Amino acid sequence: SFIGEESVAAGQGSILTDNPTWIIDPIDGTTNFVHRFPFVAVSIGFVVNKKIEFGIVYSCVEDKMYTARKGKGAFCNGQKLQVSGQEDITKSLLVTELGSNRDPETIKIILSNMERLLSIPIHG
Repeated sequence: SFIGEESVAAGQGSILTDNPTWIIDPIDGTTNFVHRFPFVAVSIGFVVNKKIEFGIVYSCVEDKMYTARKGKGAFCNGQKLQVSGQEDITKSLLVTELGSNRDPETIKIILSNMERLLSIPIHG
């Protein structure tokens, strides 16, 4: 099976089944792309039995290829990635994205989530 982000965003429905399924977003960061903001990638995932098996993200502007495989770890241009090990949330950096949906109900949910996130004593 195949699920394309652009067709889903255009209103076509999709159903994830147990069948092997490719999930592809050819321009991940479409809004960034339109505004010439350099954070754009090609994202591909492969799912079996509704569980991700592997994923690939190519950051075009940075020329970085991120890969990950279930149980095998994650890599950037072939070099193993690992989490920082930081356990103190007050020393963490939080990054979020608001999305592009401006439906009033969606905005309420986003603002509620942001309020909860901003109450966490993070570094930045």
